[in-house]
Amino acid sequence: SQRRAHGCVSLLQTHLHCPTSAMARKKVREYDAKRLLKAAFARLLGQPLPIQVAQVNAETDFSALLQSQPWLANTKLVVKPDMLFGQRGKHDLVGLDLAYPQAEAFIRERLNRTVTVNGCTGPITTFVIEPFQPHKEEYYMSVQSDRLGYEILFCEAGGVDIEENWDKLRTIKFDTADELNGGTVAPLISTMPLEVRPQLEHFIISIFKVFLDLDATLLEMNPFTLVPGEDGAPRPFPLDIRLELDDTARFRSAAKWVDVEFPLPFGRTLTSAEEAVMSMDEATGASLKFTVLNPKGRVWLMVAGGGASVIYTDTVGDLGFAQELGNYGEYSGAPNTAETYAYAGTVLDCVTAAPDGRGRALLIGGGIANFTDVAATFQGIIMALKERSEALKAAQVRIFVRRGGPNFQKGLDLMRKLGDDIGIPVEVHGPESSMTGICAEAIAYVKSFDS
Repeated sequence: SQRRAHGCVSLLQTHLHCPTSAMARKKVREYDAKRLLKAAFARLLGQPLPIQVAQVNAETDFSALLQSQPWLANTKLVVKPDMLFGQRGKHDLVGLDLAYPQAEAFIRERLNRTVTVNGCTGPITTFVIEPFQPHKEEYYMSVQSDRLGYEILFCEAGGVDIEENWDKLRTIKFDTADELNGGTVAPLISTMPLEVRPQLEHFIISIFKVFLDLDATLLEMNPFTLVPGEDGAPRPFPLDIRLELDDTARFRSAAKWVDVEFPLPFGRTLTSAEEAVMSMDEATGASLKFTVLNPKGRVWLMVAGGGASVIYTDTVGDLGFAQELGNYGEYSGAPNTAETYAYAGTVLDCVTAAPDGRGRALLIGGGIANFTDVAATFQGIIMALKERSEALKAAQVRIFVRRGGPNFQKGLDLMRKLGDDIGIPVEVHGPESSMTGICAEAIAYVKSFDS
């Protein structure tokens, strides 16, 4: 049906919940996904992909949009939210076969409407408009990467009911050193009519080339269909696309991505502290990350190193205190004293907010650094702690430190002296102690207030 065409659920998305931290795999809006796909087909393959797409948000001037995209007045349109969630058709959020004035009315009626999808709630702020494509067949395809290779999935029964056709899903897996060719693709399309197999084979191989070129981690089309080409032969055409990019490849692929947006997951908004740290991170060559998990949490992290931050977070969860974890965060890449001072101050303002009479723990942890000057980074943190000593006392914060690496002894001595200077207990450990041992100490302190 036409509704199945453009309101489809993402097969890989239906089991996802609202993410709480940034990862290398970054989702992009469907508008950007189709724009990048069209450009890549032309650049890599010399093939036109007749995609037309426009984006609408609260700032959009509909008259100006029509002037810049005149095709909007010459064809029937599809309108849908572009908010990184599926099941749009099932939530009455897809407009089909609309003239441009109808599309404008459809968007105005739903813009900034609050909806709940898969347990995530938020306003709809962005829509995508594209030509309505009548069709009969709907197919599913996805390409994704893992540590050792790639996986391509194909199903001849795509669309909103893809999960009801799970038994028809075909998969191939291959190593990064292997070549994707007709022989590799053949098992995916072996049940398709003979007259469309060449086009499907060529399309799948082309999509994989684009996937590699864009440094993608996931490219999913649910559905794509077959439309007549200029020669009358059937030609694959994507209707709904989901794309994730490896944002660590920005240094080599930014020019290809052409101002692509990495929006927050649906239902997620940044706190003022998170926005502040994000601005710091963008202005430095170091890495500064901060995500609030529970603003009323009683265990807070100020951890050096991305790997260490994950270990500390997991350890607090393994000890049964995940619900009391205030944040996820890390500083790494040798930030200077001024940067760690600004970062620590922002974190501490969250740690000490709204005292409730129950003690809180701050873990200043990390592994054994290779090149980061521990004393230099600690000096910035100590400056921030001294400035907020009264707030720390009011919130009954106890500090637990574990660190090793260049100049660590001086840094640990500074931390010990800090406790005496500001009158706050500071438990200090060096590399002779296990990295996560302070987690149990911190939780024991916090638990003492529960009894």
